[in-house]
Amino acid sequence: MSHGASVCCWPRLYTDASIIRSLASLDGSFSSSRAAIARLDRAIIVAGAAGEGRLDLILTLIRRIQTEFLSYTRDSFRTFSSRQMGDMLRLPPSNIPLKSSLHRIPALDPPPSFMAFQTTFNRSPLVLYKYASSWPAINEHPWSSASYLRFIAGPARMVPVEVGADYRADDWTQQLMNWDDFLSTLELNDYDLPTNLATPTAIGSKKVLYLAQHNLFMQFPDLRRDIVIPDYVYSCPQPPSDYPQYKPPGNDEQLVINGWLGPRGTISPAHTDPYFNIYVQIVGRKTIWLAPPYVSEYMYAFDKNDVQAHDSSNPASNKANPLTSNTSRVDVFTTVKDDDSPRRFPAFWTNVVPHAISTTLEPGDLLFIPPGWWHAMRADETSFSVSMWF
Repeated sequence: MSHGASVCCWPRLYTDASIIRSLASLDGSFSSSRAAIARLDRAIIVAGAAGEGRLDLILTLIRRIQTEFLSYTRDSFRTFSSRQMGDMLRLPPSNIPLKSSLHRIPALDPPPSFMAFQTTFNRSPLVLYKYASSWPAINEHPWSSASYLRFIAGPARMVPVEVGADYRADDWTQQLMNWDDFLSTLELNDYDLPTNLATPTAIGSKKVLYLAQHNLFMQFPDLRRDIVIPDYVYSCPQPPSDYPQYKPPGNDEQLVINGWLGPRGTISPAHTDPYFNIYVQIVGRKTIWLAPPYVSEYMYAFDKNDVQAHDSSNPASNKANPLTSNTSRVDVFTTVKDDDSPRRFPAFWTNVVPHAISTTLEPGDLLFIPPGWWHAMRADETSFSVSMWF
């Protein structure tokens, strides 16, 4: 057997073993039911539910276990509040512009046609305000409702979370966590956690927990019905002149959809992605910073020399990962007056800031980012976003 074939077999083996062990250990008790669901979720998260028909089988098994042994029903679907984040107590908007950008991200109104996007508007970032304001995720199936998010998953589900506000930090790590426990750490609407469904979390209350870049829609497919995939993602754009190495995602859809859910203060540091990105804000406000590919030499990205010189006691810290050559060491959300960033990264402040653009997204706003553009995100309150790489 070739090395490539053996690599492909391991996810399938892990998936099948997880299914068999979950069924073999299931005795109808509360604890065995929760353990079985956790194993099945791991097969999705760790191995991608590899194998033909395995994902559907796993989701069916999870629902059966929830229904038969954990008293889960779906007949209360209509009871969820559709109150929006705008109706909730919100933080006042900041009147202090980012020191690291001098311009706003351009906005279009009305949105461009499919043909106009395909031929003209796919080369530079743009914002379409309130583009998604009619989506079910913002209205009849509100993702701002903790009760809805708990209901759509059912009890005993597990999700991968990042522990720490910034993946460049030495104390940053990742772990699997109970979905209900994770929701209990967020300031969401109508949170009411049943004591018989959640397990105590081992994470300290002061730790920032962030569900980031995760295919939540594979685990909870009902959530995908709450969003409307924009036609723009099927426009098959040509590689940009400033990023000629662009290739679409390699899956059948040539589309990767990820969820991003976390509290106020979570940060995605300035980095680049190899795909076109449509980024939609569903819950809460998020401040976005962008800079064009031609400023890359002034972004102070981590490189192999940085990795070799980095002596981290935490192997999970992404500063020790050579793949972070697409991540900047500059904190673009610095206030400058309280930071020595201009002294440490002078070329950034001289050559990047004049070309950088920024904005704050509200629920329903859509942001388009071409490949190769530097971008950073900061949650200004509890935030739920969806990214679509194409």
